[in-house]
Amino acid sequence: MNGSPSPQALIDNVERVIVGKRAVVELLVVALLAEGHVLLEDVPGTGKTTLARAVARSMSGSFKRIQFTPDLLPSDVTGIFIYNQRRSEFEFRTGPIHANIVLADEINRATPRTQSSLLEAMEERHVTVEGVTTALPRPFLVLATQNPIELEGTFPLPEAQLDRFLLSLSIGYPTQEEEEQIILSQGRGHPMDELEPVITPEEVLTLRDAAASVRVAPDVRRYVTELTRATRDHAGVELGASPRGSLGLYRSAQALALIRRREFVLPDDVKYLATAVLAHRLVLAPDARLRGRTAADVIADIAERVPVPVEAV
Repeated sequence: MNGSPSPQALIDNVERVIVGKRAVVELLVVALLAEGHVLLEDVPGTGKTTLARAVARSMSGSFKRIQFTPDLLPSDVTGIFIYNQRRSEFEFRTGPIHANIVLADEINRATPRTQSSLLEAMEERHVTVEGVTTALPRPFLVLATQNPIELEGTFPLPEAQLDRFLLSLSIGYPTQEEEEQIILSQGRGHPMDELEPVITPEEVLTLRDAAASVRVAPDVRRYVTELTRATRDHAGVELGASPRGSLGLYRSAQALALIRRREFVLPDDVKYLATAVLAHRLVLAPDARLRGRTAADVIADIAERVPVPVEAV
């Protein structure tokens, strides 16, 4: 890993704008290095848009924001062919999905048809319009938001869509001291205006390759699959995490180890990431929901039951 660009520099730079949320910023960088996407479930005003813009600006990447509404069409996301009268031919006009960082704001307000227009982009890193396939910029990260409180007029994301997100996160409210710091930092302007890039998209791809080379011992690899498979047998779960969940947990742990300056994954890395990677992939059993249990509760229960490998490195 010597000579590689530093993911810590990216995290530190974003923290100049996002106050007191280093763990969230770190996990967003994990998703970036693991080539995954992030679902942010939080109330308005907690900094979701600012977080996405800060990451894009810190890596000198392109940023697009899509405001999802019931009247949004798939072509408003992916792009459309327009007839050019001067050339007497159709030409492709790219949609906002063609960016390094795409903020899909209030994704659950769009119809299922429009939501599904993201599936190919998120999984394949390209879009197909009128039979023509166009590659998306690399790196490519979709950061989707939804308000967990205001659900009137929304369309819940189906399991297939949720499974495409590597991580599900919540920024949460700042502490009083952090909120005062936010007021002071934005008293005469927004710190985003002074944020400078510290890494290039090409260097992010270099870090991605380095993360993929981080060593995972057989015992740790088995621990990853045991955690995921345990979600399928849990009494409180109707539908457990798919093999995509195991793969996501594996890649996320590699990225986290790289960020924490290690060349190998620890079982603690896997356990730390389990809720963010697996919880949103679960469908709870009706009786578990009636008892007020959450998917995070189930993952915590599984993490306590599944033995942690002792000698992993």
